[in-house]
Amino acid sequence: MMLAVRSASTTPFCPIVAFVSMAEDEGGLGYGSGTFHFSVQVPIDREPATVGNGSHIAFAVEDRSMVDRFYASALEHGGTDDGAPGLRPNYDANYYGAFVRDPDGHKIEAVTYSAK
Repeated sequence: MMLAVRSASTTPFCPIVAFVSMAEDEGGLGYGSGTFHFSVQVPIDREPATVGNGSHIAFAVEDRSMVDRFYASALEHGGTDDGAPGLRPNYDANYYGAFVRDPDGHKIEAVTYSAK
């Protein structure tokens, strides 16, 4: 996964979604914000990691500008578009999200329910 090839301190999305490095070793990277913790690990079986079928990672952010910045940063750092920033009223009237794929194909989203 794209996130795992960088040190936690240099992963471009961390400041945008207000994450800090919580753990880093040869087995993976850990990020967090308050009580939330997210980690990217080398598979226990040491086989290559694969893209999850039907899964994606979503980061809840404070406002729409954070979604926009997340999306722009992802594209700038090798991600590809999988849904530009915008309202998704079929989910909720204020659901504003953006979807990207990292270079390995993992779907990653930033989302807010804020009207601003």
